[in-house]
Amino acid sequence: MVTVRSFAKINLGLRIGALRSDGFHELLTVYQTIALHDVIRVQVGRGSGVEIRSEDPRVPKDRSNTCYRIVERTVAALRARGRVVIEIEKRLPVQGGLGGASGNAVTALLALERALKKELPGPERLRIAAEVGSDLPLFLVGGTVLGVGRGEEVYPLPDLPAVACVVVTPEVGVSTPKAFADWDGMQAAELTPAEPSDRMNEFGRVLSAWLSAPGRFKDKAKSGKGLSGVSARGRGRAETPLLDLVRTGIENDFERVVFPQYPELLEVKRVVERAGAFYASLSGSGSAIYGLFATRTAAQRAAAKLQKMGVKALATSTLTRRQYWNKFLVSGF
Repeated sequence: MVTVRSFAKINLGLRIGALRSDGFHELLTVYQTIALHDVIRVQVGRGSGVEIRSEDPRVPKDRSNTCYRIVERTVAALRARGRVVIEIEKRLPVQGGLGGASGNAVTALLALERALKKELPGPERLRIAAEVGSDLPLFLVGGTVLGVGRGEEVYPLPDLPAVACVVVTPEVGVSTPKAFADWDGMQAAELTPAEPSDRMNEFGRVLSAWLSAPGRFKDKAKSGKGLSGVSARGRGRAETPLLDLVRTGIENDFERVVFPQYPELLEVKRVVERAGAFYASLSGSGSAIYGLFATRTAAQRAAAKLQKMGVKALATSTLTRRQYWNKFLVSGF
């Protein structure tokens, strides 16, 4: 049996563009992997087919499960035989905007490769992942990742140092298809809606300027010092590229349609900001809200404060690409 950690992601800004001919929207976002995770166990035995096991009743056991679909494709691509059993230990919320199901699928693929002692070429992995879901490919990269297209076209960005964060997971599920539909409805109702291409270009210019600033990433990703020297609310000298990025005013477009539908999520974001986050945002289409903090101590204090208020909050940190892959494997052959 191969056991792996299936890490979550957050979105550092998310811009929604025009509706494409394939029914998807153009997207522009910066994905960032974080240390919260599920656990996936994969074993291959006699027989054929795929079996999903989980004690969480919210986890589908049929072909609607992303793990099921990606494993079927991977077995066929590797021309392998055997019955694949996937055990999913859920710790991340369902429909939380943290990429739980997508991360599960990618880790199932990689764990299956280890169990079979066979590997797909990198481009083939990416192709299969993109076929199964838009935000799967980011988990084949890890760290800080640029996502374009419908989110499936990914490019590794220079790694940001690990930063403390708090993730709040309210007991509400947000449907991503409905959030997109609400976005389209809002755009149609506006008297002077912004052109999707203009909005995408604006965010693109912000990212380009951030990436091209002289010395932006020099030695910083290696230091692992986080935001030392920066106050809890982000005042003072910028010590990391991440602080510079959030100061550009990046936003998650989904907040404009999700918060009116779920005002309690807007209140959670405000509570996280009041708890000391220098940046707080909805992740993906939600419902998870995250806050970035200057120090691990500040994040732990904020999480404890939120928990006393009856809010489910966890202190964690972002993961660099190296950390992501070093912590990935729990056990194997």
